[in-house]
Amino acid sequence: MKIEKNKVVALSYTLYKDNENGEVIEVCKAEKPLEFLFGAGMLLPKFEENIAGLTIGDEFDFALTPAEAYGERIDEAVVEVPMEVFSVDGTVQKDLLYAGNVIPMRDAQGNPLNGSVVRVDEENNVVVMDFNNPLAGVELFFSGKIESVREATQEELENGFRRGCCGGHCGGGGSCSDGGCGSDCGSDCGDGGCCGGCH
Repeated sequence: MKIEKNKVVALSYTLYKDNENGEVIEVCKAEKPLEFLFGAGMLLPKFEENIAGLTIGDEFDFALTPAEAYGERIDEAVVEVPMEVFSVDGTVQKDLLYAGNVIPMRDAQGNPLNGSVVRVDEENNVVVMDFNNPLAGVELFFSGKIESVREATQEELENGFRRGCCGGHCGGGGSCSDGGCGSDCGSDCGDGGCCGGCH
């Protein structure tokens, strides 16, 4: 059976940063594969394009440019946020405000997004936050194997597919840096995206 729209696919893979000899970002083993509904918008379009038509046992190796993955870094996505934004019951939650901490937030329209603390400027009462995806500006290299392909059930097609990421790094994501794997990706990382192309 070939990978095509509305097929449930399970695959194992290793995700490298920049090239096959680069830093390993995520390993998804055959015992706990990434499982998803193909063509449902769960994965990056170019990821799906690269595995379309493959069958069980086929191996794949491909790279995604930043434009095909999580985009280029945007300087304007690094902003100063008033410290009072991090208040609960009038008290600033300073234990959250340290460099590198990823904090789930919402934009002006109420959409969820994650920001990484760059630094805390106590003097000016602001927190410098980076809202770029941690993998923005990075070329991603995937190497893996198709573990299974099956027809989706009617329930999966009607109600959405709720399993997914293998756990681990998750996201563009080890620290769930894009917020985790989300309800559609079904990992234990929160709600956002997985490196395996989930978004």
